[in-house]
Amino acid sequence: MTEIWNESWFWPSIAVIVGLPIVLLVLGELQEALAQRGSPAVRIVRLLRNYVAPVAALLVLVAQAEGAEVEASWSRIVATVLGFLVIIVLINGLNVALFVTARKGSWRERLPSIFVDVARFLLITVSIAVLFSWVWQADVGGLFTALGIGSIVIGLALQNAVGSVLSGLLLLFEQPFELGDHLEVGGVRGRVVEVNWRSVHIRTIGGVVIVPNSELAGTSFANLSRKDGPYSACAMVQFAIEDPPEAVIRVMTRVAADLPMIVEGEAPSADSFAAGAYEITIPVATPSEEYGALSEFRRRLWYAARRAGLHLDRDYYVEYDTIEQRRAMLARFCSALYCAPDELQQHAERVRIERYVAGEKLQHIGEVPDGIRLIDSGSTLMVVEAPGGVRVPVTDLTRGEIVGLTSLTRQGINAAVYASTEVTVLAVPVELLDRLVDERPELARDFGREIDNRRTLVSAAFAKAGLPMPAGQRTIAY
Repeated sequence: MTEIWNESWFWPSIAVIVGLPIVLLVLGELQEALAQRGSPAVRIVRLLRNYVAPVAALLVLVAQAEGAEVEASWSRIVATVLGFLVIIVLINGLNVALFVTARKGSWRERLPSIFVDVARFLLITVSIAVLFSWVWQADVGGLFTALGIGSIVIGLALQNAVGSVLSGLLLLFEQPFELGDHLEVGGVRGRVVEVNWRSVHIRTIGGVVIVPNSELAGTSFANLSRKDGPYSACAMVQFAIEDPPEAVIRVMTRVAADLPMIVEGEAPSADSFAAGAYEITIPVATPSEEYGALSEFRRRLWYAARRAGLHLDRDYYVEYDTIEQRRAMLARFCSALYCAPDELQQHAERVRIERYVAGEKLQHIGEVPDGIRLIDSGSTLMVVEAPGGVRVPVTDLTRGEIVGLTSLTRQGINAAVYASTEVTVLAVPVELLDRLVDERPELARDFGREIDNRRTLVSAAFAKAGLPMPAGQRTIAY
């Protein structure tokens, strides 16, 4: 009787019984380690562990059953399944090794996905043909001949279309732009939201514009996101020709400098042209901020121009700063200024009514106020700048409260006051304020009390924010 270990199937079976658990254990540990590192190769190891290794073991066992009388050999069927799994593992392995882990900017990272898809299709086709030739002894020579002839026929029939597609694919390979870049091509300006083998999708204000790759390859275009330095948002505005150019430029640049979209450390500029035309240039971080910056600039410029007595769009009509409205507002604030209503009427020519839109500053950090502003309607927010550039909100200033208390002492203010809503104020110039204080010392006393009150509010705001108070009284906002 032949010993069992001399049988042809014994040692392959022992190899499967002992080796398969070890292989599965090693692949399981490797899969866990790659998963913790977030490696893209974890998918390949999972395929090897869950499919390739068990099917390979099954093939070894089935191959020993040579005496089975069936029409199709089970060993060939299992070998075919194993071959498919090996092809999948190899294709995924090549993809991970060449493209998934490619360095940014390398040729592998810039290769269009359509090239990768075509190469993958060809590899799978050739691998399957080789598999069937090896396992089933199939004649695949005719298949390759048919594929070659078919490719030539299809290529001749679609010569123009394929040439257009290839030109676009070559453009994508060069990658003069990426997703998120802003392009200007053929009068279309917008952000690239999708790139495929046929076209580029550009999102504009009016919607998504689809530009064929062949059109981009055959014309010039500008990549607005790849210029040195910040992007310049530009717009033309019109003032009356009677307005002094220097005053117009000063107001325009001041408004633009207060925009939240402006790049820190950069300054806007304005230029004068003929017949009251001016151009504003606002440095913003990206072209996507251009529309918002210019829209906010125009909104704020309307209010700033009227406060400065300028005539935006040659508009000479001012509906709110009239003598009658000044007198009515002075009457409402007569108690705050310690004056009888009839006394204040003589000052109507010297005060003015100003309006601010939400987001504008009534008071800038570090500036010496040119007078006080009594809030008639709307709400504002006083903000202190702490060391390190941290902005600390202090308190809301609403109707009846005063902005610019240090105008009497000619001190710079270390707090900014922002309009939270549309705000209307009565502006009292410092010359008139000095005269009122000389005649009524109690007015100066009230200002001093309010300054002390705001210092207390600043201290409370710093304590609430968990920040140390700035050293020295001069650094405290008013």
